[in-house]
Amino acid sequence: MAKKLYRSRKNRVIAGICGGLAEYFDIDLIIVRLITLILVLSFGAGLIAYIIAWIVVPEEPDNLYPTSTEIRVE
Repeated sequence: MAKKLYRSRKNRVIAGICGGLAEYFDIDLIIVRLITLILVLSFGAGLIAYIIAWIVVPEEPDNLYPTSTEIRVE
């Protein structure tokens, strides 16, 4: 199954972009957030890229992480 980039539902502060990128690239969330913060504060282009990603990247589907009531044990 191919990996897909989604906005994270479980690791979100604003829109879940950093959480989704961290899950996709399998790196620590703090590193992604620090890189994003540096890009936003130094160039300003990071903010534009974040907003574009917020619009373009779809939100993670609900059924990707089943809740305890949805898990069947047989």
